[in-house]
Amino acid sequence: MTHQAIQHADYQQQLTDKVSRLKALIGPYCESEPELFASPSTHYRMRAEFRIWHEGDDMYCIMFDPDTRERIRIDEFPVGSKLINTLMKASIDYMKSNEALRRKLFQIEFLTTTHQQALVSLIYHRPLGDDWEVAAQELRAHLQQFATIHLVGRSRKQKIVLDQDWVLEKLTIADRDYWFQQVENSFTQPNAAVNQQMVTWAIDATKNSTGDLLELYCGNGNFSLPMAQNFERVLATEISKTSVASARYNCELNNIDNVTLVRMSAEEFSAVMAGELESRRAQEADIRSFKCNTVLVDPPRAGLDAETVELVRHYETIVYISCNPETLVENIAALTDTHAVQRYALFDQFPYTHHMEAGVILKRRPL
Repeated sequence: MTHQAIQHADYQQQLTDKVSRLKALIGPYCESEPELFASPSTHYRMRAEFRIWHEGDDMYCIMFDPDTRERIRIDEFPVGSKLINTLMKASIDYMKSNEALRRKLFQIEFLTTTHQQALVSLIYHRPLGDDWEVAAQELRAHLQQFATIHLVGRSRKQKIVLDQDWVLEKLTIADRDYWFQQVENSFTQPNAAVNQQMVTWAIDATKNSTGDLLELYCGNGNFSLPMAQNFERVLATEISKTSVASARYNCELNNIDNVTLVRMSAEEFSAVMAGELESRRAQEADIRSFKCNTVLVDPPRAGLDAETVELVRHYETIVYISCNPETLVENIAALTDTHAVQRYALFDQFPYTHHMEAGVILKRRPL
């Protein structure tokens, strides 16, 4: 969103409208009001990517209007973190006059943290040689005045990493600091301020829990690690090899030793638990030794598939984090014969858009 668009947007009204939409969707399943967690109105996005437009001697960032496909020049990006804005201008200004860096530069991506670390990725439509690497090292040194910078160059079947392709993010959750490795091109929550509130809410919703926690789609441990304090053990599954490696790294980083990570999809896990699939990874993790009374799911926009809905039905408490309330409600409807919505929340991860992040706690109905 451009600076001018934000100036003319009424954030509070948009937030009120989202609350109304969420109440209309979940209201039939819960009489209570949604808990609301607002976003900062500017500088809330920790990652962003921009196409590069070349025009004579000029070069600048652009985005495309999703409806009209109109090209929009981006000289400032108020939804992005302050560090993204600083690095965007500094990078473009530096590369304009450097042929080795600007030639056939197609895209620039930023992954920033709340404490001045950043990964800058430069994507090209040409092979990258030694001249590019020398120039990129100089660019990185130039940007170090603003933050701790890591830099990656990419082209077809080529990746050059200057130092490392990840950053360390520090999040304060329920009055404790946690460190998370965030790797280039792997999923991370884009809005750090709201993410901290979201995980804190999940911790509060599961305090005084008994037994173990099962988490499906655990990513880099964003929920698993902070929530481990509420459970004897955590069994966390994730399909992405990079995210599983990060989650294991993050357990060591935060001295958390009661989390077991298994690289498998939710569908595979459901099939194993149903006795329909044998899995060496599941056997090595001894997944049947866990006594899970609570399950946390944070699925993609498509929601839970039918097999996973049947799996989570067997747990006393379901913590459902959703980036798509429409599929969330479909899953709630499928579970309503065994579970009731106890509380729910709106986390405004994506201000000035129609997208909503929601959290729902479902409890098993008395038999």
